[in-house]
Amino acid sequence: MQPVDFRRQLVLITGASSGFGVHFAQQFAARGADLILVARREERLRELADRLETGCGIAAHVVPMDLGRIDAGTALREELERRGLQPTSLVNNAGFASNGPFHELDQERLRREITLDVAALTDITRTYLADLRATPGNFLINIASIAGYQPTPRLAVYSACKAYVLSLTESLWYESRGTGLRVLALCPGPARTEFFDVAGPAAGGDLPAMDPEDVVAAALRRLDQKDPSPAIVPGPINKLVTRAGRFVSRRGVVTITGLITDRAHRRLD
Repeated sequence: MQPVDFRRQLVLITGASSGFGVHFAQQFAARGADLILVARREERLRELADRLETGCGIAAHVVPMDLGRIDAGTALREELERRGLQPTSLVNNAGFASNGPFHELDQERLRREITLDVAALTDITRTYLADLRATPGNFLINIASIAGYQPTPRLAVYSACKAYVLSLTESLWYESRGTGLRVLALCPGPARTEFFDVAGPAAGGDLPAMDPEDVVAAALRRLDQKDPSPAIVPGPINKLVTRAGRFVSRRGVVTITGLITDRAHRRLD
């Protein structure tokens, strides 16, 4: 595969106002990539863009948009074309989690979660995939999670969404072979981001939290490889968690994850 030349990249990052999105923007900018930063919070995006343009000498385009809509890909493409912007690579980072027993969670919130975490990611990927494949050395990164490797009680919808993202991305990795497009599912465990401000501290299940810059750096190291695999799980404990299904029955896996999340909730209640 042709190496990624970040100096010729215009990377579209969704969910760029916080968490992994910010750290992807910082590390891409440090490598010389121009950026399209998309999220709802315009003020945060502009602060980030100004900092990266000043510090790294790159161009950072701010696109405030709520992607929690079925036609997210079409709406985003229309806005970028209006501005004369054509991304060369894509990081689908936007998403959130709902934490608690499924029957107690707000139904409208669950609809929004599925729309953003699954429908919008799918639509944006489908909208731009042919363009990303047009030039060797481009890349697609979808943010999945270790929760995508097993059912997770109290995070039932989130883990199902991330299982979808992981499966979709691995399939696209295979379908994209020979095109020169690098396709990667990043599957982090808990990290020190604003994710837990929304999902609640118990969503981490008492697993140790990684620094988000280390998670993103691991993804970039994988991108740098000549023939990267379709998914990466940063952190040795997280890798162990994702491999549990090889040695334990499905019933055993969901029982273990359920006991872990139950304990975390009891400790924090």
